Amino acid sequence: VLGLVKSASRQLGAHGIRVNCVSPYVVATPMALAVSGKSMEEVENIYAANMSLEGVALKARHVADAVLFLASSDSDLVTGHDLLVDGGYRNKS
Repeated sequence: VLGLVKSASRQLGAHGIRVNCVSPYVVATPMALAVSGKSMEEVENIYAANMSLEGVALKARHVADAVLFLASSDSDLVTGHDLLVDGGYRNKS
């Protein structure tokens, strides 16, 4: 996906089209809960321990906010970007 985003952003930029992606960490969705067999709080606690931002659990609204930012005029000059929404997970690991 990242390669596609980079390639498409180069090709479509000439037409004023921005191409970006959002890469979230684990979100305690109904599917994640069903797979793990754990409660929302348990799933959030397990994955929050791996993030460098302490006391914060990644929620679906955080991912939605990232998508809304990239879709808004606030990101007019952003293209070919992978927006990490992971509470610093990649920095910590």
